[in-house]
Amino acid sequence: MPRSRIITLPALQRILAGIGENLRLARLRRRFSATLIAERAGITRNTLRAIEQGNPNVALGAYAKVLFCLGLEKNLAFIAQNDELGRKLQDAGLLTKARAPRLSTKTNKPEGEIEGE
Repeated sequence: MPRSRIITLPALQRILAGIGENLRLARLRRRFSATLIAERAGITRNTLRAIEQGNPNVALGAYAKVLFCLGLEKNLAFIAQNDELGRKLQDAGLLTKARAPRLSTKTNKPEGEIEGE
């Protein structure tokens, strides 16, 4: 049974192509051949070529291996680090108390509160 084709949105394709180009430029700046990086990463030259072209079918692990070979593995830690939208969604879904705590009849302070605070 043939693989189903992954349809990639144009915006995502541009991002992947940019990442691939950045990896290719990093490799060339270090004067590493494609063969050397592919061997060190444990991938084929064709997979490296696909990464550098931004092919969406390449596994993230292959990207990580290439980053490691180029000494850029710390950049992986920045993926989804600052999730502003997720935090806003989380904050919007937080439960709030429907009413204030019940007051004590003796001191007119919320129950559980110590006098002198």
